[in-house]
Amino acid sequence: MSQRPDSFSARTQLTVGDRRYAIWSLPALENAGLPVGRLPYSLKILLENLLRREDGRTVTAEDVEALARWDAKAEPSREIAYGPARVLLQDFTGVPAVVDLAAMRDAMAGMGGDASRINPLEPAELVIDHSVQVDFYGSPDALAKNAAIEFERNRERYVLLRWAQSAFDGFRVVPPETGIVHQVNIEYLARVVFATERDGGWQAYPDTVIGTDSHTTMVNGLGVLGWGVGGIEAEAALLGQPVSLLVPQVVGFRLDGILPAGATATDLVLRVVELLREKGVVGKFVEFHGPGLASLSLADRATIANMAPEYGATCGIFPIDQETLAYLRFTGRRSEHVDLVEAYAKAQGLFHDAGTPPAEYSDVVSLDLATVVPSLAGPKRPQDRVPLGEAKQAWAKTLNELSPGR
Repeated sequence: MSQRPDSFSARTQLTVGDRRYAIWSLPALENAGLPVGRLPYSLKILLENLLRREDGRTVTAEDVEALARWDAKAEPSREIAYGPARVLLQDFTGVPAVVDLAAMRDAMAGMGGDASRINPLEPAELVIDHSVQVDFYGSPDALAKNAAIEFERNRERYVLLRWAQSAFDGFRVVPPETGIVHQVNIEYLARVVFATERDGGWQAYPDTVIGTDSHTTMVNGLGVLGWGVGGIEAEAALLGQPVSLLVPQVVGFRLDGILPAGATATDLVLRVVELLREKGVVGKFVEFHGPGLASLSLADRATIANMAPEYGATCGIFPIDQETLAYLRFTGRRSEHVDLVEAYAKAQGLFHDAGTPPAEYSDVVSLDLATVVPSLAGPKRPQDRVPLGEAKQAWAKTLNELSPGR
């Protein structure tokens, strides 16, 4: 295999434990005079993606330099070829993608070629959750009964998926009974930092993902850049096609203080949605930062990141920090992998702590967590938040508006 260009001499080695990894160093760009340190966390991930995938055609040195010199205030105009590290599928769109791959193998065999050469070019995971029905409930054995019926009802589908998991490289299926796709993603599937054996050695790079569920954004709470796409775009990525992406504006969301007693993550996210809907963040990245991060659990962060479709952003991302590492340990990730995540993030300037200087953002929204109060909101308009203490007055006002003169 021919060696890819390395226009900025960024390829270097990172040793963690007894293993050495090839990495593409962002500080090397800084040493080359490019102002990388000021970039938001999310754009650093995109920049590493371009740097590692530079080939002189799809990704050029000019693309890398243009992103490194990102103008925070400019309207998006630069298009890049972004290559996510993996693709996450739910069953409604994932099963048709598997059928397409199987059809390609059949066509290859029909032409006398080697059908085994047809494979996803990026790792892919399919989680069975959207189509599962609830026939039994309210009993201790309801889960087992529903699972048994699911396998019986959709036997043909599971025969196909079992074949696909053994036939295709880099493809695995998460069966029903496990959970909803975006929760399974953060608890089991997300790597935060990928470790891959390739070209005769190990490589490390940020975990990035596109998924066929709109709430794929939940994984942003773990420091993984990801968002939802349509089935055709996901299938194209499976076949090695990059995602065409305008380099976005990034809105910084500064968090201060600590949530008061009685306020929950739901109360917090309702306030965040309200503020961001007022600001207008459609087509933008939102990046959370500030001293208030340290007080937010991973569950709180995932709740906020999960609601990115509701506040309109492409994603709402949190950086890697000590809470990220603690969550990885809590969910059973290997200690060697957690060590790699920490070492890689620190080496690349992707680790957030109390001393991390603020990045340069297109705009900034601020929230003192201490001001968050218990609230109510309707299921379809979360931005119409009503503080719990004002619920009676809000109800009376709405009733009067609907029926004047009552």
